[in-house]
Amino acid sequence: MKKNVPKKSRIKFPAYEPWISNEDKKIVYETLKQNMLTLGPKLEKFESDFCKYSKAKYAVAVTNCTAALHLSLMALGIGKGDEVIIPDLTFVADANAVLACNAKPILTDINKEDFFLSISNIKKNITKKTKAIIPVHIYGQVCNIDEILDVAKDNNLKVIEDCAHAVGTFHKSKHAGTMGSTGCFSFYPTKNITTAEGGMVITNSKSIAEKVRQLRSHGMTRSLKSRYSSGYPWVFDILEPGYNYRLDEIRASLGISQLRRIKKINELRKKASTYYNKNLQDIPGIILPNIVNDRSHSYHLYTIRVTKDFKLSRNQLYKKFKNHGITTTVYWMPIHKYTAYRKFAKKSNVINTTKAYDEILGLPLFPKISKKHQDAVIKVIKSV
Repeated sequence: MKKNVPKKSRIKFPAYEPWISNEDKKIVYETLKQNMLTLGPKLEKFESDFCKYSKAKYAVAVTNCTAALHLSLMALGIGKGDEVIIPDLTFVADANAVLACNAKPILTDINKEDFFLSISNIKKNITKKTKAIIPVHIYGQVCNIDEILDVAKDNNLKVIEDCAHAVGTFHKSKHAGTMGSTGCFSFYPTKNITTAEGGMVITNSKSIAEKVRQLRSHGMTRSLKSRYSSGYPWVFDILEPGYNYRLDEIRASLGISQLRRIKKINELRKKASTYYNKNLQDIPGIILPNIVNDRSHSYHLYTIRVTKDFKLSRNQLYKKFKNHGITTTVYWMPIHKYTAYRKFAKKSNVINTTKAYDEILGLPLFPKISKKHQDAVIKVIKSV
């Protein structure tokens, strides 16, 4: 007698679906009627709106979060021979941005319970060459930023906040990204708000903002608007070579529209996360996301841990989900496991990251996720 085995290749329940509303489509369509499709009024408004929301003095929109990190490091003078401390459990963009400045990323272990940078390991990794720390507000929760800022102050280090997961995340009334020298955001399709591809640097420093703004457009000393408002538009100077990291008007307009409903987006994410919490609690071997009481959360990702007390390993559970048409994934493989970055970490110094990697699994989560979708996820776990 044949067993009823679900089809392996069919995806019934994706890990994420973008929420593009009619208002989003309308503003993008209207923007396409403009003559100026880059460095125009929509970009200025998106930056202005983001300043108002985050309470940062300055915001500079760029092509993606990697560009935001790269320009932040450059604006802070990070260069050849310098060292920058980053978590081992993060996306490779943090390491790539450091390497783009000819500096050295120092892969540092995390805490066992919350995935934040380990303060004791930060201290162990500080040398005379250390110039900055890049903490990550991982999965949407504010990291141990107060402790990191204290260490940075004691050692004269800059702090660049990786806020790729943290649009709408606050700490003691301050938005993520406003506590360090800069905050770097991602508007990738899976993020809390999207511009398809895009990023933002926020800062309270006028000089840093001006530097980032100049570097994002080839290092030009005059903006597109100023070049065409007076004098000859082709006359400008370049004090140092920059990059083409501009965010266009079309994506900026989408960002304007998405930011208008960020409160609703995050409320829906929280509601879905609460539903998971209610239905997955007290299952042996399944550890739910650790939400630290005094820290804000924007519920960007819902990552569980699958320990040895569960009847399946993390990889086996992943395959079981896949067999039921449910897409799950891992955020992320530790940086030290990639060939290009192995030389930047000693395995003995990233024990917690290595252990966490074998256990973590991100469940489907997005604003418009249905109860049917979540119930399918819950049913698979409970069936084990």
